[in-house]
Amino acid sequence: MAPSCPLPAPLSPVRTPQRLGSCLAALAVAAGAGLAPALAAPPSAAQLQALESALNSSSDTALAGLLQAGPGLDPAQLENRRRLLRQQFPDARWQLSSGTQLRDGQPTVTLRVEGTRRQGGTTYRLEAEQLLALQSDGTRINGQTVLREKSLLRSGEKPLPVSLLIPDAVLTGQRYDVDVIFDEPLDGALAAGGIAAITPQQQAAMASPSLELGALGGGGLFKIVQAPLSPGSQTWAVLLVHPDGIVSATKRVRVVADRKSLEP
Repeated sequence: MAPSCPLPAPLSPVRTPQRLGSCLAALAVAAGAGLAPALAAPPSAAQLQALESALNSSSDTALAGLLQAGPGLDPAQLENRRRLLRQQFPDARWQLSSGTQLRDGQPTVTLRVEGTRRQGGTTYRLEAEQLLALQSDGTRINGQTVLREKSLLRSGEKPLPVSLLIPDAVLTGQRYDVDVIFDEPLDGALAAGGIAAITPQQQAAMASPSLELGALGGGGLFKIVQAPLSPGSQTWAVLLVHPDGIVSATKRVRVVADRKSLEP
């Protein structure tokens, strides 16, 4: 997570959160593209309940006894991200719930976080969600894989309703659509937007990409992109500026080599 999550200034080149999914959802820690090892056991219901309580705790070390370093999981980095998120969104609340089972029967966990922040007379509202495959040694959670990840940060008196039409997974080399659409007609309102891929270097440095805004000719932002030729992931940062508010979104796309892996 970046040391701060800068909030965008309208109609100018801006720096947006490099990855609200990890900058703000605060449980993804450079997770790999593959699934958690089959030999690892999923965490128990009691462990998940304790993890939710720890995430919502005011203590800066609440996660220490619940997590252990392992594949895709760095407890110290995670604790730091959680602390910085609470500084940005003091009322942030995390919620863990059971997700859909994977094809091999492995359970998943859905993590949601919501929060608000007042800055310069404007209220910013965060909604972020991840689908995770967690692993445990029976005592502590010691690994995770991020299967889906998206986030929305919106401003305005009434949060602008938008749809994030970006696939969860694509094949290597595939061309696909990255669309973010206003759910309500613009009715003549002028809107601007920009989109950028977040590079692995930016993710490693927890840096925010610069986005050049351009006028939108339709009811949203529409772009055709191409997946890399090697399996992994792509993360997109999107910014929409509307007279009634601002929408900043991120979405992680898994890049896989075979069609069977499109649905984990």
